[in-house]
Amino acid sequence: MYDRMQELSIQNMEKIHDAAMDLLKNTGVSFNEEEALKIFKTNGHRVEGTTVFFEKSDIQKALKTAPRRFTVHARNPEKSVEIGEDDFVFLPGYGAPFVMDMQGNQRQATMEDYDNFCKLIQTSPYINMNGWMMVEPADMPSDTVHLDLNLSNMLLCDKPFMGSPTSRQGALDGIEMAGILWGGKENIMDKTVSVSLINSLSPLQFSDEMAGALIELARHNQACVVASLIMAGGSGPVTLDGVLALQNAEILAGITLAQLVRPGAPVIYGSTSSAMDMKTGALSIGAPELSKNIHLVAQMARFYNLPSRSGGGLTDALCVDAQAGVESALALSTAARSGINFILHSCGILGSYIAMSFEKFLVDEEACGMILNMLKPLALTDDSIDINVIKDVGIGGQYLTHPKTFKLCRTEFFMPTLMSRKNSDAWTKDGKKHIDQVAEDKVAQRLASYEKPDIDPKIEKQLTEYVEKRKNP
Repeated sequence: MYDRMQELSIQNMEKIHDAAMDLLKNTGVSFNEEEALKIFKTNGHRVEGTTVFFEKSDIQKALKTAPRRFTVHARNPEKSVEIGEDDFVFLPGYGAPFVMDMQGNQRQATMEDYDNFCKLIQTSPYINMNGWMMVEPADMPSDTVHLDLNLSNMLLCDKPFMGSPTSRQGALDGIEMAGILWGGKENIMDKTVSVSLINSLSPLQFSDEMAGALIELARHNQACVVASLIMAGGSGPVTLDGVLALQNAEILAGITLAQLVRPGAPVIYGSTSSAMDMKTGALSIGAPELSKNIHLVAQMARFYNLPSRSGGGLTDALCVDAQAGVESALALSTAARSGINFILHSCGILGSYIAMSFEKFLVDEEACGMILNMLKPLALTDDSIDINVIKDVGIGGQYLTHPKTFKLCRTEFFMPTLMSRKNSDAWTKDGKKHIDQVAEDKVAQRLASYEKPDIDPKIEKQLTEYVEKRKNP
């Protein structure tokens, strides 16, 4: 396969691996969580204070048990997904405290916003999985909001969902609720039903919340994305070469902990590291360095025979404009074409993770559909080539009225619902609407057409009661 983006040689990847092994052996990684330190000590690791040191054999052992692919089961079995090797999923944005409107006005997100994103995901033809914390609702208590987010994910959408890794207790709550949804916690101990994002604290640390959540999730066979988000020049080296080595060390340390807790626990190798804007000191996720890192992360994950995660429709823009389109399409298409398996932030993000936009969600979603069409291979069979049709039309003929064109005209090509293909007169007659204005109308239509997926009333009651009991002990 030919690609003008850099394809790492085996020697390149071994050099990154060796640099990470040096860091893990001689500098170590700090785990600020007591049980994590105990697990490492029990398994023969050298531990000094909170710093854990790793031998090459420790990493090799963990990589032998980490699966290269796994299934995430949905409560609607028809919507379960495969992650790893050639299979990949699109997921929505994650962690935005604000919602941005079409005029660029920023407001605090609410629980209603979160529910509406769940509804858009449920009705999406291209987003395979529900996310987690698409927005952070400011109108809910921060110490219990994870319960409400879990409940919305489970009741409003029947696609697979992400878990709640906010803390050890947050992870346990998600596991308990998933157990209710599947008729008993014992039914998910060997069935992965959620994927949770575990972020390292660069450089070379894991917080107690993340390490504690990782332990509980791995213990219950729930998948973890072990991810590093390094700001090159800030929380990591200024060169992407150095970032690759540092993030590799952090990710492998987290994966090793997961495999020590439960050999075979599903994990995903992840990163959305990018550059620090040297003018402002802020993280830039619209930078080309982000897409370069995405491409390289996919290759390093394959080097280790692991599924990969990176970002999707990411941008620094603060409205749904040309900048948002360029930056988001660059990152999203790079992730899909490079072989990323878990494409988080595929839809909706604005302003370097600060906000979600309902309009941009739909624009990005359509881009996901276009990318899926691009990636769909040609059949290249006698029937699909159909040389008899070409001979039948002959020299100087036309195909517009041929029966095969009539047969396939509605299914052969991608048909956009937002992107305009009108001529100038038709566009003018239609009000000269820009794509964000078209998307605004479509958001309202989608939410109006939403139908809550069926769920056993007894299970819904149990889930609601669990949340209420935990919120009001």
